[in-house]
Amino acid sequence: MTTTTQDTTEGRTHPSLAVELTGLTRVYGSVKALDGLTLHIEPGEMVALLGPSGCGKTTALRILAGLDEATTGSVSVGGRDLTGVSANKRDMGMVFQAYSLFPHLTVLDNVAFGLKLRGESAATRRARASEMLELVGLSEHRDKYASQLSGGQQQRVALARALAIRPSVLLLDEPLSALDAKVRVQLREEIRRVQQEVGTTTLFVTHDQEEALAVADRVGVMNQGRLEQLAAPADLYTHPATPFVAGFVGLHNKVTAHVDGDTADVLGSRVPVLEGSIASGTGVAMVRPESVTVTADPEGRATVVSVEFLGPFSRVHLTAAGTALVAQMSSSQARSLVAGEPVGVTIEPSGVLVVQEQPAG
Repeated sequence: MTTTTQDTTEGRTHPSLAVELTGLTRVYGSVKALDGLTLHIEPGEMVALLGPSGCGKTTALRILAGLDEATTGSVSVGGRDLTGVSANKRDMGMVFQAYSLFPHLTVLDNVAFGLKLRGESAATRRARASEMLELVGLSEHRDKYASQLSGGQQQRVALARALAIRPSVLLLDEPLSALDAKVRVQLREEIRRVQQEVGTTTLFVTHDQEEALAVADRVGVMNQGRLEQLAAPADLYTHPATPFVAGFVGLHNKVTAHVDGDTADVLGSRVPVLEGSIASGTGVAMVRPESVTVTADPEGRATVVSVEFLGPFSRVHLTAAGTALVAQMSSSQARSLVAGEPVGVTIEPSGVLVVQEQPAG
């Protein structure tokens, strides 16, 4: 499937192409880095692959880029089979964790470099590079060298360079990992804005769940070479399909629950269970900190252990029925809580995943 978005340079249109990864496996000796990965990315869509180190997300990106070869499976873009096509013929733009800018070239020449390799005229290169620098907000730095730029600015240049060649697919491999927290937030917003404006089909690889949920149209959570769940950020967060997904996207509390039909008793609250939960009996509920409501109650069955101030919100550490529990609430509400005092605890009826309790050891 192909759609087109307007690319203003010389009035040409920019194709947005679908990506298909089908049954990909990758084996390195005794290690299976990918285990039957199948992924469809819609034209113009940004999909983030999320997971811990060694889960296979970067291997998948490298196979799509042509930098690695699948043991089995296929890769196609816009209906064209690229499985045996070399990396330099795949028409893809890449942005890595390392900025990889040429130190002896100006910002403008760095952005124009790929166009020069493609034989574009000097005038065309200059016009396209200038347009991309304007897109990422760096026009005034066009004559500087990489050493004169901050890390965030260098990564913006790398993004502009990747987009300058009008790639059919944009690949982002942990592009924000080397930046400090404030710059990461700013640049992830910038990447999303630019991607939506240009309309290039994009695969974004990251280990940071907040980053993935903030920028992507859909997020795929990977574990041991397999795709455990692929969904829109809000769906992934509120309806995790597996215990691994629930834990990786922030559902940290594990509380004993008793399932009966479509609901479960969790710390005295009756809440609906999500698809994938055990059918009945006793299990472990995965409860998000923001789903735990804490109220002042001298007769309450929970006890405040500590209050962790984090600016506009706070995390309250508790014990309830012999279980350690974390609640997240506004700091204005949490300021009245005192360590050692009893409080009431309820679980919001938004739905929980209840899984079989794993034996110790």
